[in-house]
This record gives sequence, structure tokens and C-alpha cells, in this order.
Amino acid sequence: MLSVLLLTFLLALAAPALVAWLGRRAFWVLALGPAAAAGYALAQTSRVQAGDYPVSRTSWVPGLELSIDFRLDTLSWLMLLVVGGVGALVLLYCSAYFARDALGTGRFAAVLTAFAGAMVGLVTADDLLMLFVFWELTTVFSYLLIGHYADRKASRRAAMQAIVVTTAGGLVMLVGLIVLGVSSGTWFVSEVVADPPTGTPAVVAAVCLLAGAATKSALIPFHFWLPAAMAAPTPVSAYLHAAAMVKAGVYLVARFAPALADLPVWRWLVLVLGAGTLLLGGYRALRQHDLKLVLAFGTVSQLGLIVLLLGLGSRALALAGLALLGAHAMFKAALFLVVGGIDVATGTRDLRRLSGLWRTMPVTTVAGVLATASMIGFPPFAGYVAKEAALEGLWHDATHGGGLETVALVAVAVGSALTVAYGLRFVWGAFGTKRRPATESAGTGSTGAAAKGAAATAPDADRIAEPTAVRRQPWLLVAPPLVLAVLGLLVALAPATGDRLLAPHADTYPSGEPGHLVLWGGFTPVLAITLVVLAVGALMFVQRARVERWQDALWSPEGADLAYRRTMRRLDEVAADVTAATQRGSLPVYLSIILVVLAVAPGTVIASGVLRGTTVPVEVVPWDEPAQAAIVAIVVIASVLAARARRRLKAVVLVGVAGYANAALFLLHGAPDLALTQVLCETVTLVVLVLVLRRLPPYFTDRPLRASRWGRLALAVASGLVMMALTVAAPLARVATPISGSFPDEAVTYGGGKNIVNVTLVDIRAWDTVGEISVLLVAATGVASLVFLRHRSGEVLRLSRAADVEVPDTHRRSVWLAAGGTLAPERRSVMFEVVTRVIFHAMVLFALYLLFSGHNAPGGGFAAGLVVGIALAVRYLAGGRYELGEALPVAPGILLGTGLFLSAGVGLAALLSGQEVLESFIVDFSLPVIGHVHLVTSLFFDIGVMLVVVGLVLDVLRTFGAEIDRQGDATPAPTLEVREGVR
Repeated sequence: MLSVLLLTFLLALAAPALVAWLGRRAFWVLALGPAAAAGYALAQTSRVQAGDYPVSRTSWVPGLELSIDFRLDTLSWLMLLVVGGVGALVLLYCSAYFARDALGTGRFAAVLTAFAGAMVGLVTADDLLMLFVFWELTTVFSYLLIGHYADRKASRRAAMQAIVVTTAGGLVMLVGLIVLGVSSGTWFVSEVVADPPTGTPAVVAAVCLLAGAATKSALIPFHFWLPAAMAAPTPVSAYLHAAAMVKAGVYLVARFAPALADLPVWRWLVLVLGAGTLLLGGYRALRQHDLKLVLAFGTVSQLGLIVLLLGLGSRALALAGLALLGAHAMFKAALFLVVGGIDVATGTRDLRRLSGLWRTMPVTTVAGVLATASMIGFPPFAGYVAKEAALEGLWHDATHGGGLETVALVAVAVGSALTVAYGLRFVWGAFGTKRRPATESAGTGSTGAAAKGAAATAPDADRIAEPTAVRRQPWLLVAPPLVLAVLGLLVALAPATGDRLLAPHADTYPSGEPGHLVLWGGFTPVLAITLVVLAVGALMFVQRARVERWQDALWSPEGADLAYRRTMRRLDEVAADVTAATQRGSLPVYLSIILVVLAVAPGTVIASGVLRGTTVPVEVVPWDEPAQAAIVAIVVIASVLAARARRRLKAVVLVGVAGYANAALFLLHGAPDLALTQVLCETVTLVVLVLVLRRLPPYFTDRPLRASRWGRLALAVASGLVMMALTVAAPLARVATPISGSFPDEAVTYGGGKNIVNVTLVDIRAWDTVGEISVLLVAATGVASLVFLRHRSGEVLRLSRAADVEVPDTHRRSVWLAAGGTLAPERRSVMFEVVTRVIFHAMVLFALYLLFSGHNAPGGGFAAGLVVGIALAVRYLAGGRYELGEALPVAPGILLGTGLFLSAGVGLAALLSGQEVLESFIVDFSLPVIGHVHLVTSLFFDIGVMLVVVGLVLDVLRTFGAEIDRQGDATPAPTLEVREGVR
């Protein structure tokens, strides 16, 4: 199962490249993914029938007892056939549906294939949390598929509506899954169903799970998103909205009904949701003129019926529900594909404009008629067998005193009649020959009166519309729906086989007599109900014009969609009001809110513990040596002076003094790595702040702050005290042995280094570092995007090489900095240029030393990157923005991307070699001149960190330095000239 899942996702990753290479034929290759899933299910049929369910368990996070678990039982087997079989046919259909030059085909192919993989994982997951992960993956992929035509407002709105509704339901469902896992003491789905919880946890879980199922399967009052999703391409409708995504909610009900169907709240909710959706969807389908909307509301109706059968808790109804689940996937997917073929061939889906397609599209007509016959429950099709079993089970339960089943029986009968009516309306609208109104049959001519008279007296045959013009259809637009429609007939001819295959899951339900799937059950009351249903549905179709007039005169229940739109509008208004009140553009306000929450929340807890006397006695040591007290005094004085400073530059310098003093504290406490990093970070920060200050006023605001000064002082003191208390309380609250206690041994044994700090960053907790450097990359991109008002084409780097005059090497050697001549004379400092020329290369060499020695001594990739960044900053300050380009003529994005790729690539290399992700390898060897070499593969991870830091600093210098210089120049940038031997 895991191999099938990985194959599907790998095909999804390769889909864009396959489409670019093979064109539309790439869909043939992508169909192998879901086809493999269906083939795997067929290959395991005998094991599933014998109760020897295939299980796949892969350890994921052993420390947290998390694993990737899959299990193939009867229900998963059926769903895997549906998801895989229909998915493979739909992908083949896509190869003929899309135009050769259609935009976004590669993206569409990738997302549709990935959706198939997510559904495979969803229906086979045997872990509650993994089930939720795949559930949400289907939500995300469906959003992308529904919104495929991003240039259309209807598609964007439908996609947003679908993801909002289904995500909300998914979050509620997550609560139910957590309640089940916690209360049951196990996270295996099979074990939860076998031994479900009772009492309040069971009730809460039941309500939450049904909420998730209702949003996913478009049950009332969330039914409105499914018809709107018809804005998606037809293959999406055929797969997601007939066989896959909407079946996820049905699957959820079928999976947990054996455990929760005894609860009254479950049964009543299932009745209301299922019966209400069945009737509402059928009623709305009779009002539609778009063929896809007829099928969409019909799908809503059928989903209500399936949920009703699978959720009531009866064995007979469960068997009928499983049979209808499979039948619905076949006939509804076939009908959607038929509509897609009609749309491609005629250019319209309006049943009022289609006429005579039974002559011009005979094969498509056969597929549509066969699928519709199964949908309306006409013998001998799969839909008929399933509905007969459903009516038989409901009749049996209703006649044995089941009031709830009696209501369900009436609802199913009425809903089935509506299904017959809109099913016949679909066939007639798609393929039938229409008659034109009398006023349209007269030709145009010079004798208008004669023409009108001829129109009034013309026979009906003269008013038959001409067949709709069609284009030639590729065979792949015709074959998949025909295959599905014929399967609906063939499956029904062997009802005993279906009974034997599906009965094991139905037998897990808690009550009721076992049901059976049969083609002929004899002359029974159920047969009479079926005949009445067919007759009433046919009568409604014959009187369709009168029925439409009645519907127009009646109230139309369209309130759910309207309520959704109004709710979202009100939510936007509330969000705007809250944002206007809280996001006022004032940094002091933001900081005050954060610090108030910090002081109030943890401060209240700590203060209450002190008052109750429950805190651990603490013996405070003022200092270990007098130097610490002196440094703290420097920090306090610098902080107070910084708060009182009116000049921005003075405040920045004082903040820097406090930062350097903190580095001294780290050094006195025996943490040279932290001290080195703090010094380097403080230096880079000072440079950046000074660059920013060039564009700010020299003084802070002159507004009177006396009224708020004391409040700010009180908040600062309270925040400081709370942080001090937390620093003391946090270590004392520990109840387990800290994991860091084993770091010294692990650093040497597994990381191959003696510098615990660096080994922790690049080995023991390398995942954290990957996340941190990813944040650095995003931050660099975001900051630059705010400053660069035009496309970042690398012009700043190229300007330093813009001279058209060749400069001899002797002239190049006569200058201290290559681009020093581009600065105005009053901005140049010969001493600064000389010092920069002397120390720049030494700083780069020192950075390399820190990089290679950081595994066993203070240093590492982060510190090395900061040293190179400081060297670049010195070079920029000495020679200006053109000198920065000469110092490192590489785009920052290349450094950032290469560094992140290198760090993550180390982890991938370890994974491909069969080891854990980011696991280090230690290699010892000797070189003739160098001698013994102790190489740890995490060094390459460290190099990636260094490149990211260098790229970040370079991007910041280009942004706050070079770009601001360019924007501030009133005249065009100077060009390089040869003047007196100086370039």
C-alpha cells in the first residue's frame, strides 16, 4: 500500500515534466498511479474476503509513538477500487479533453494525480491522525482543481467557497478524532471501531465526525458548495464530485457507523442530514437547465441517500449503501464524462439548445442512457439492485416498529421519484429531439403575412429543430464513460458476487437483519413501491413544464448559499474593524500589547503561586564574580540612556553597547560560542541600523510624552520582572531529566565534534536549523521586496563593471579599492580604504577558519557567515554601492537558494543512503601534506548555513545600502572613467 501511495505521488511530482515532454499523452503515464491502486485492491481480494487484511506499518517518530499505518479491509478495498478505477479512466479522458495548447495542463495533471494519491491514503489509513492529514490534503488539492481556471471569477469564488466550508468541517472533525483517540487509548482506526468509547466522549465524537462528513459530502446546510464547484473542468467534476472527494464524507460515516450508530444523536443527525439532502437535491435538480448542474444537484441528492443508508446502523441498509456507493461512482462519473464530451462537441451544456444528439453522437448517447438507467434505479442495473436492497431493508425495519426507519422509507421513496424525474429530464435534454416554438419555424421572405400564416398552420413535423452541430470526438472522450456505464450493467448481473464481497463490512454494524443483493426479489410490497416510484417520476417528467411552473411559483430554498455569502461579508467587516482598531501602524502600541499580555498572563500565574506559597524556594546568587556585576551595571545604564535618548543614532549606539555587554556576560559564564555569535550579530545589526537611519529624521518625535512616560516605565519594569521570574521558574518546573544531558556524549559519538553548540545546530537538532535558515531566506526576500520598487535585475552589481574603457592591469594595481573612484571626493577616506584593503581578505580567511574549526572550537557556519557579512559591510562603507558589487558579484538569491539546497540536500543524501534524515557520517583519512583529516558530513550542512547568512547580509546591504543610495541620488549614477591613472 505504501509503494502504491509513493508511486502516485512520485508521478504527481513528475507530471509537469511529463506533460512538457509528452504533451497530452502524459496523462496515459499518470493513469498508472490510480490504476496501480485499483490493481492492488483486486490482487488482495482473496485476502480481504478471508479476513486476512493486509497491514502496512512504518515507524515515523518512534519517540512520540507516531507511525504511518495502512490497512485494507472490505470498506477500504471498495473505496480503493472506486478511487483507483475511476481515477485511471478520468486521467485517460483528460488526454482528449484538454486542447493541445491549453495553459496550465502540467499543473492540472500534477494536482489531479496528487489528489488521487491523497484519496488512496485517506481510504487506507489506519491511524486517526494520518486520516486527518490525507483528509486535509484532499481539501487543498480540490481547491486547486476547482480553481483551475484562475482567470475566471466563478472558478476563484467556487474554489474559495469549497475550501472554507470543507476546512471548517475538517477542523471540527479533528476534534472528534482526538476525542476518540484520547478516550479509547489508541490511535488505530480499526481498534477504535472495534472498542469504541461510551458516554459523553462518544457523543462529542459523533457530532464532530458528522460535521466533517456533512461539509465534505455537501450535506445540508453545506450543500451549496458542490453545485458552485461545477466551474471546474469536467474531469474534476467526474472524479472529485462523483467518485472521490465527496465520497470521503461517505467513507467517514461508513467507517465509524459500526462504532457510533447506537447513539441516538448519531441516528437522528444521519436522518436529518441524509433525508433532507436527498429531497432538497432532487427538488433543485428539476429546476436546472445546465446539464452539469442537473448532475451536481443530483449528486447532492444521491450523497444524502448513501449517507442515510450507511449511517442508520442496520446491516441490510449498510449492504445496500455500499452497493449504491459503488454504483453511484460508476453512473455519476460516466454522466459527468458524457456531459464533458457533449460540451467539447457542441460548445454548450444548455439542454434547451441541444437537440438530436442521439443521431450525431450515438455512442455517447448509449453511455448516457445506460448510466441514467442505473441512476434512476431501472432494472437490471447496479443502481436498481442497490435501491431495491435499500427499500427492502427500510420496509423490514419500518414494519417492525421503527418510527425513524418509517420516515426514512418515505424520504427514500419520494427522493427516488425525484431522481427518476430529473434523470429522464437529463436524457431528454442531452439527447432528445426538441421542437421549436411556432414563431421560430417560419422562414424569412418578402411576404411577411404569408410567412406568418404558414407558421400558424404548419404541422408539428415542420417545427422539429435541426440536430445540433457537433465536432468529431476522439475515442478517449467516448470510451471511458461507456466503460463505466457498461460496468454498471455487468456488476448488476452478478448480485451474489457483490453480496459476498461487501457483506463483511455490513456484518460489523450493530443491529438489524443481514440484507441481500438480488435482481429479482419476487412480488413484494417493495416491488410495488419501486413501480410507483418509476411511475410517479415518469409522470413528473411528462408534466415537466407544469412542474417547472409550480416550482417557479413556490418558495425556492436557496438560503444556505445566501447565508454563507452574508456570513463571509460580515466576517470581512469584523476583520476590517478589528484590524483598524489593533493594527494602527504604531510600533509602541504593538509592543505595549505584546508586553501587557506577557506581564499579565505568566505574571498572574507566578504571583498566585507566590501568594499561595506553592513556589519552590529559590536561593538567588547575585554574581559569581564582581566583573559580572560591573557588566550588568553597564547594560542597565546603556538601556536607561537609550530609552531617554532623543537622537536616533545615539539610541542605536547605546543599544549596541548593551548588546556587546551581554556578549561579555556570555563569555564570563563560559559560553564563548554564544559570545562570538552575539558580537557578530550586534555588529551586523549596528551596520544595518546605521544604514536605515540615513533615511530617517535625526531625532525621535517631539510630541510631549510625559503623560505616557510613567506608564511605559511601569510596563517595562513589569515585563522585566516577569521575564526574570520565568527564567528562574522554568528550570525549577522541570519534572523529567533534560534531554540536553546526553548532548556532550552524542556530540562526540554521533556528531564527531567537541563543540556541543555547533554540533547541536548542524546535527542533533539540524531540523531546527533548517527551519531557521528557511525563515532567514523568507525574511531577506520580504525586506528586499519592501525596498525595491522595481524588478531586482542585479543592476547594482553590474554597474560596477559598466565602464567602456579598458583599464590596464597596472592601473588596477594602483588603487586601493576597485570602485573607490565612483564616490564623491568628500565621501572618500583614504585611511578607510587602505584599512579595508588590508583586512578584507584576512576577514574572509578568518571566516573560513571559523567554518572548518567550528566543530571542535568556537565558530561554525553561522559565525563564519557573519564575519564574511561584516567584511562585505566594511567594503561597502569604504567604497560605496559599486564596491559592493566588486566585492561579491553574485546575486544574493543564488547564495540563499544554494545554501538552503545544500543544507537540505545533506539530509536527503542521508535518507537515500538508508539512514535517518540529516544523520551525519564520519570519515577519517590521511593526506600526504595535510596529514590526518577528520571529516564529518555535517560540514556541508554548515557550509549551507554560511552561504545563507552571507546571502542574507548581502541582500540587506543591497537593500538598505545600495538601493537606498540609488533612490537617494538626485543625479544619474556616475560612470567609471580613466582619469589620471585611476578608474
